[in-house]
Amino acid sequence: MNLQLALDRLTEKECLHILADTNESLDWIEIGTGVIKEYGLAIVRNIREAYPNKVIVADMKTCDAGKHEAIQAFEAGADITTVMAFSADQTIADMLDVARTYKSRVMVDLLGVHDPSRVQQLHQLGVGLVSLHFGKDMQKNGSMDSQLFELVSHYPDLEVAVAGGINLETLPEILPHQPDTLIVGGAITKQEKHKQAAAKIKEVMNNYEANHSHRHL
Repeated sequence: MNLQLALDRLTEKECLHILADTNESLDWIEIGTGVIKEYGLAIVRNIREAYPNKVIVADMKTCDAGKHEAIQAFEAGADITTVMAFSADQTIADMLDVARTYKSRVMVDLLGVHDPSRVQQLHQLGVGLVSLHFGKDMQKNGSMDSQLFELVSHYPDLEVAVAGGINLETLPEILPHQPDTLIVGGAITKQEKHKQAAAKIKEVMNNYEANHSHRHL
């Protein structure tokens, strides 16, 4: 189970400072949409240079112009770029083609998807990595809905990441679903002691995984 740190609503200096503190606990580094909008893909290049062995996710949230935006992300050094599930099939197919060329990956963000048939369509397109996304604005109205996991329950070969207000308090309700990747933001980036916060979350994940080897979504 991977720990992915989401760097959102931060300055470049803050991103680099937090990564210096936490990188030992991280598997994947996500450069958030807002950070990319602020600094451009130069920040992806800078973080790739600083952490050559980490998996880097550029959260582009592409909706259109898939081929062009995927090339941009991969050329900047991203291993994974994101596209919204409501995008046209052609947009997603184009990005998957580019990803194969660059030996990289596309993560499809399921934010706003409630119909399992869309997941079936994505699966048929060749999508192998999705993120269940409990959006920032949705979090104001309560905790993550476990029904999100039902969207992917019939596709055991899909690699699943999950994001949305995940912290030490909510981990016990998420870990039993055994997603492949946990995307954590504020529970690390907003803490006074970043290093300890990341290490504790990774420890809880590792302990759970050691005691539960089967996959259940």
